[in-house]
Amino acid sequence: MGFEGEFASYEPLRRLLDSEKVKALQNRLRIRQQVEETENFEGSITKKSDLTESVLQPDLVLAIDGSNLAAKAENGFPGAEFGYITVASVLIDLKLISELEKKEFVEPKKFREAEKASTIESVFPGCNVIIDTEKNAKASLRRALFEELKNNVIFSDGETLLETYEHLFKIKREQFSERNLPQSPIEGVEEDMTYDYGEYVCQHSNEPLFSTDALRLHELMNPGGSNGEMFGQIMSTIEKLWLVHILRAFEKKGWLATLRRVAFIMDGPLAVFSTSSWLTKVISHELTRINELQKKINGEDLLIIGIEKSGTFFNHFIEIDTTKDGITDKFPKQSALLLNDDYIKKNIIFSESTKPYGQDTYFGRKFFYKAASGQKIVPVVACYNEEQRNLNTANPNQFPRLADVMNLLDKLVSSRYPNSVSPLVSAHAEAAIPLNLGKRIFEDIAREIREKSN
Repeated sequence: MGFEGEFASYEPLRRLLDSEKVKALQNRLRIRQQVEETENFEGSITKKSDLTESVLQPDLVLAIDGSNLAAKAENGFPGAEFGYITVASVLIDLKLISELEKKEFVEPKKFREAEKASTIESVFPGCNVIIDTEKNAKASLRRALFEELKNNVIFSDGETLLETYEHLFKIKREQFSERNLPQSPIEGVEEDMTYDYGEYVCQHSNEPLFSTDALRLHELMNPGGSNGEMFGQIMSTIEKLWLVHILRAFEKKGWLATLRRVAFIMDGPLAVFSTSSWLTKVISHELTRINELQKKINGEDLLIIGIEKSGTFFNHFIEIDTTKDGITDKFPKQSALLLNDDYIKKNIIFSESTKPYGQDTYFGRKFFYKAASGQKIVPVVACYNEEQRNLNTANPNQFPRLADVMNLLDKLVSSRYPNSVSPLVSAHAEAAIPLNLGKRIFEDIAREIREKSN
């Protein structure tokens, strides 16, 4: 690392390129063999025109996106910081937008009326931030996470986000046993973590433990530096819990019938990574249960879609859409490439493992779609049974409501951001600059969903 105002010359770069060790390593690299035209898409793509759309299409989209920011804390300790996290829910009325688009001039106010937003905010201790009488920053984070989940709720008369989490935690304990428990989060205690619900007392130290300790997010804390990665994982975990929280709230209200016209779109993959990845299996289990209940009423699977705006999958999509001569638009519009485990491991994420890609982290599966406008999208659709989760094959019936997803993406692609969809643009803007911060208007959003679905 250089000093402030110091700039490197080209000498280190030249030395790197001439290094015998670098050359030796390059000679050992395994190279993916690329064939001109990369793939014969005519035999492997799925065209939208070959699929059958549902009779009833969603005309409401609920987009969920989060934002996190590490900020300096003024408490006298060096490097002290806290994480400010927001999660926004934006409801977009596609029917109203469609009607407005037919007019020659659209009043901005009318267009804004097509969107309704609600945002929750949370603040979490980071390095050198101690709250109340806690002994250290890690203990402070553990308490803050528990309290944030306890204090957030969609409906004033419904279950809290903590109760949603503990419902999932109960599924884990009853149906997905854990052989080796992690070590207790309390400093100085060598024994395994003791699981329970709510706030309870450690039998070895008499210090407080929390049900949320099982997420193990506190293990990501860097006690001597910035905690951007930890705050990002906390945000991602809360986003996934919020999705389940919404669906369970509608179930408890007896409003499952209203979901027939709602599509849920989340920023990023339908996956849970890092220490809380165990949520993947229990979220998948809960989504399957709720989907079966609402399908008996509505006759169709839930539409839950994640959008990956960047990363290796998106980069590969750009690659296969471009010839060696640099000519783009090789991939046909309104067509999809459905990905199986073999394709992913050979072309995108190299692996010789027998374990399917994303088995422990994803509760959905990916495909590539080029919209009618030519935009390239990497969607992830939620899976609801073992056949859909089977990555050995990639057939249209393994991707729930594939035609409806394609149709929805054609409508929603963003002209401002070529690899995203407009509801996520709105949700991200709301999360980054929360105009509706503190406004508990999700009940209004839910009421609007219910009214428009009747």
